[in-house]
Amino acid sequence: MNQTEIQLLRKGQGFHLPLSSPTPGFSLSTVAERRYYCPVYTVTIPINLSTIYSNTMGDKQRLKEILLEKSYRKGTFTLTSGKTSDFYIDGKQTILSAEGAYLCGKLLFELLQKSNTVIHAVGGMTLGADPLVTAVSIASYLAKQPIPAFIVRKEAKGHGTGNYIEGLKNMPDGCTVALLEDVVTTGGTLLQVIERVEAAGFKVGLVATVVERQEGGVEVLKKAGYTLEALFSREELLAA
Repeated sequence: MNQTEIQLLRKGQGFHLPLSSPTPGFSLSTVAERRYYCPVYTVTIPINLSTIYSNTMGDKQRLKEILLEKSYRKGTFTLTSGKTSDFYIDGKQTILSAEGAYLCGKLLFELLQKSNTVIHAVGGMTLGADPLVTAVSIASYLAKQPIPAFIVRKEAKGHGTGNYIEGLKNMPDGCTVALLEDVVTTGGTLLQVIERVEAAGFKVGLVATVVERQEGGVEVLKKAGYTLEALFSREELLAA
């Protein structure tokens, strides 16, 4: 077709084409003031989903905007670590939004792909990591490189198997896993998860977070022998 612009409006509703020169194979529709040409034969158009979902300003920049809008708060807050802070990052508000979940999953999956260690499963401590590991697992499936998710309980299951870890049937014995957290302050939660995962016979190949608050977490994990990867440090998140 010679038209300079063809915009797919909705599946089954045809294409928006210039009115001046009807295209062979298309007939004029009576809908929307006769502004659309509809195919009289079946047309199959391949669609690149990554192009559809990609934002022109970049996925990471868009995630930063969502975090600042939905998750970042100023005030006086007591953190999980017991420390008092003049700001709070509620990562779940971003991760539980549709776009935020998609971007977190996509960007963290890309982080896993860059690792020198092959990751067989991705998990973290309930509740903060639950939507995060699910988003990463879905992103991996869409990329045709499926990685199962698992959840680490705060307390062992009080009935049935009594396990700390949910999702074991999807994990090969002794496999290498990535551990995720939405926000890291001192690293205490991740150390607890690492201990439980390794006690179950798994190897920790990667530790990552969406936001690292720069309050000692990196150093604590490094001392324990683990490198913390982050999509954003506090400085990066708040930079203009």
